[in-house]
Amino acid sequence: MTAQLVLATHNAHKVEELRRILGSRLDGIELIGYDGPEPVEDGDTFAANALIKARAAAEFTGLPAIADDSGISAAALGGAPGIHSARYAQLNGRPIRDDVENLELLLRNLVGADDRSAEFVCAAALVLPDGYEHVELGIWPGTVLDEAVGGGGFGYDPIFKPAGYSVSAAELTADEKNAVSHRAQAFEAIMPIVRERLLG
Repeated sequence: MTAQLVLATHNAHKVEELRRILGSRLDGIELIGYDGPEPVEDGDTFAANALIKARAAAEFTGLPAIADDSGISAAALGGAPGIHSARYAQLNGRPIRDDVENLELLLRNLVGADDRSAEFVCAAALVLPDGYEHVELGIWPGTVLDEAVGGGGFGYDPIFKPAGYSVSAAELTADEKNAVSHRAQAFEAIMPIVRERLLG
């Protein structure tokens, strides 16, 4: 018997990346897409927003749901953009979801900064229809480059150089990134809980 698990995101990049990351850990679990309403992500932490998304999907579908919230935090900016990473830039005074605009705004805000250390953070949340909830965090430290480099990945990957690497996250292969990223860490940590709860 296969257990169903809803992946609470409308982001096609995340769906593709998570299927790669989880791979054989999904044995016995059918990961299904979510086409329900997007909740208002008004939490003040990555964990809070991941739970908001997972709760909404679990309530809408009546199935166990998993979600993540992630972003980049720059030390020189007091942790910004943080939970606002996906809508960091603004158009006519309103936040917009635009990878290029977000990336360029972060670079502008870091001009002249002595400290370019940053970290990608991911919170992965599991919510079951019976009310059970669990969250795991993944952190990927590094530095923000002076300009975008590389054509892979998405979001802030082209300007993020992971600690221990000489290239940007956008220059890593999908397999290389998925072995070490913040998202990989968070979901690898939560999958034993998912399997225990769904498969016994």
